[in-house]
Amino acid sequence: MEKTQIISPVDGRIFAERGFANSQEITFALSAGVKAQRLWLTTSLKERKGFCLGAIEYMMAHRHVFSEELTWQMGRPIRDTPGEISGLEERGRYMIDIAQKALADVSLQEKPGLTRLIRRTALGAIFVIAPWNYPYLTAINSIIPALMAGNAVILKHSPQTLLCAERLQEAFDASGLPEGVFQTLHLSHEDSAGVIKSPEIAFTSFTGSVTTGQLIEQSAAGLLKGLALELGGKDPAYVRADAALEASVAQLVEGAYFNSGQSCCAVERIYVAASFFDEFVEAFVAQVKQYRLGNPLDPLTTLGPLVSTEAAERVRRQISEAVRAGATPCIDTGYFKANKNGSPYMAPQVLIHVDHQMTVMREESFGPVVGIMKVAGDDEALALMNDSPYGLTASIWTEDVGRAVALGDALQAGTVFMNRCDYLDPALAWVGVKQSGRGCVLSELGYAQLTRPKSFYLKHT
Repeated sequence: MEKTQIISPVDGRIFAERGFANSQEITFALSAGVKAQRLWLTTSLKERKGFCLGAIEYMMAHRHVFSEELTWQMGRPIRDTPGEISGLEERGRYMIDIAQKALADVSLQEKPGLTRLIRRTALGAIFVIAPWNYPYLTAINSIIPALMAGNAVILKHSPQTLLCAERLQEAFDASGLPEGVFQTLHLSHEDSAGVIKSPEIAFTSFTGSVTTGQLIEQSAAGLLKGLALELGGKDPAYVRADAALEASVAQLVEGAYFNSGQSCCAVERIYVAASFFDEFVEAFVAQVKQYRLGNPLDPLTTLGPLVSTEAAERVRRQISEAVRAGATPCIDTGYFKANKNGSPYMAPQVLIHVDHQMTVMREESFGPVVGIMKVAGDDEALALMNDSPYGLTASIWTEDVGRAVALGDALQAGTVFMNRCDYLDPALAWVGVKQSGRGCVLSELGYAQLTRPKSFYLKHT
């Protein structure tokens, strides 16, 4: 049996080992999902709500145990990991609460002797592929609305956080959810592609890299199946001359370095009005130096390791290339004693004198580094913000709501923030443009891609 291991970034140990599902197990799971979904479709929305809430309550009851386990798997500081399960609760409850409205029939204007309506119906079995960086949050975005809409779900998690899939399975099992409605499989890349292609799967929801998203598109090509792809980001921020300096710095530092920058919507490039560029950079660097890099199991640690040494070295190479091309690093990495080349423990960095010829300003970093550029005004900032193959989120820091809206209309991004960044409001659709993906999760619109409309034309005799 082919196996996979979780190598903990905390200390390099093998934290867990699992075997991949074999062909018989995969076939059984697909068949069970289809059969279970037919029965699940006959349950009421109230019944589905009860099972989903039961799973959420189980997760919250075991929050601290699962949080420490998550820290071991991917390295986020233990002080922060419980927040992910709290976020799971917030998003899950919201999507449950809006299900009745989102799934309600669309009634049309009456005509004599006619009743016309559009009803949302489940697709069937949904395949959810979740990443390691926010393993619970990204998974629940699709799982809860899929189940509430009457679909069955098969979850495949990143090998780095495969225990999170098992914990979600525990939660739904504990809620009494009928067998087969929610299942997890540990799969190789090859077998994942096979599941996508299988006739039992009606829709695939993937969160991860652009490269893998393209491979998933290839797997589904010609099959007339739905896909939702949440991919990478190179999210920009623009700090206008009228921005509140202290508040902007505080939130942008967190938006850039939380989770060691390992977020698709992390702030990775900042454009600052020339009139207070130096003041902004000085305050920004001072705040970054407040981080404490170290063992993420220490409650005092505020910046943990990256998920792997390979990931850290890739970010270090981006920084080195930028410095060779003329960028200036603002932080002496020796300031952070736990920083060590050849390990996942990496000091945060701030770069100035950067430009868009540098990969650190063009390609996703997914690490604790941000480049800051001086701009003359709105037009230059807008052009630079849109100069990217990605388009997930963008933030504008200003006291002028009208300008923020005008700039937001021109920005090529799925979400535009004003005086906020790196946040998912479950009432808003989470969507990317360009290489940041397609489809959407959360909000009422998140239900649309997990259902199909069925029209009824009823002529009275």
